[in-house]
Amino acid sequence: GLNFIDLMVRQGNIDNPPKTPLVPGFECSGIVEALGDSVKGFEIGDRVMAFVNYNAWAEVVCTPVEFVYKIPDDMNFSEAAAFPMNFVTAYMMLFEVANLREGMSVLVHSAGGGVGQAVAQLCSTIPNVTVFGTASSFKHEAIKNSVTHLFDRNADYVQEVKRISADGVDIVLDCLCGENTGKGLSLLKPLGTYILYGSSNMVTGETKSFFSFAKSWWQVEKVNPIKLYEENKVIAGFSLLNLLFKQNRGGLIKVVMDKLLNLYNNKKIKPVVDSLWALEEVKEAMQRIHDRGNIGKLILDVEKAPTPLMANDSTETSEAGEEEEDHEGDNENKERMPFIQ
Repeated sequence: GLNFIDLMVRQGNIDNPPKTPLVPGFECSGIVEALGDSVKGFEIGDRVMAFVNYNAWAEVVCTPVEFVYKIPDDMNFSEAAAFPMNFVTAYMMLFEVANLREGMSVLVHSAGGGVGQAVAQLCSTIPNVTVFGTASSFKHEAIKNSVTHLFDRNADYVQEVKRISADGVDIVLDCLCGENTGKGLSLLKPLGTYILYGSSNMVTGETKSFFSFAKSWWQVEKVNPIKLYEENKVIAGFSLLNLLFKQNRGGLIKVVMDKLLNLYNNKKIKPVVDSLWALEEVKEAMQRIHDRGNIGKLILDVEKAPTPLMANDSTETSEAGEEEEDHEGDNENKERMPFIQ
């Protein structure tokens, strides 16, 4: 799986970035080729998906058994590689941190991305949840059925939300950071929860820019605890990778994965795969995420041969709304359709 955090790793915009050389990537799917001596519950040949603390973009991956899960029979490898990061992140934020319940409202940024689509699907499993989403305008037709109210990412979404819901929303999920932090907090209802789970506004160019990095942090509204107390608001942060690899919460994540796979087996949720890429095309694939051209998840497929036409076309940002050409191969996995049929 290809995630926005991978761009931040590449540019060094994370805490304690790893030293090069390294193999990036935090999630994958594949077939078990070998087992540790004490491993139980898995056999060679099992179809699995896994979290990996780097090194996922490889032909052979090794990871502790607590981070490995069996793939349901009717889930293909591309969907499995798109499943863990997005759906566990969305589920943890909605249900473990924000306690989503019937009748609540949620604002999610980048609604067309992998996490955004997972959030929308999980919200649909709870009655009468209103989902406000922001996304680039060219994505609106494809994802309009997945959210209740959809706004252009460059529009004044604060006023748009308040026009529909004067009191604001119960939950704000912010992967952008910067000036959106203050906007998100201003939209919270009393007892509402704002969750920061990313800072994609810090990735602004092909190379790391200290000035753009500093500007993004400077725009973050300084949170006054007394103001939170007076307004009855909750502010939280969520990092799945830290939870897994630094804070030893693999057991909790396994419980969540079991719940998510049950939802998948009951056809309540389904990963949205944007497109498949050869390992040699990783530069173009990362550019597509950088330009926010994807709807759902980009997948690196170790068995896929490079497709020059695909690489050239996909680096173009479709801000004007042009439809991109379909590319040959793996058609079943790269449909550009909303998940609700």
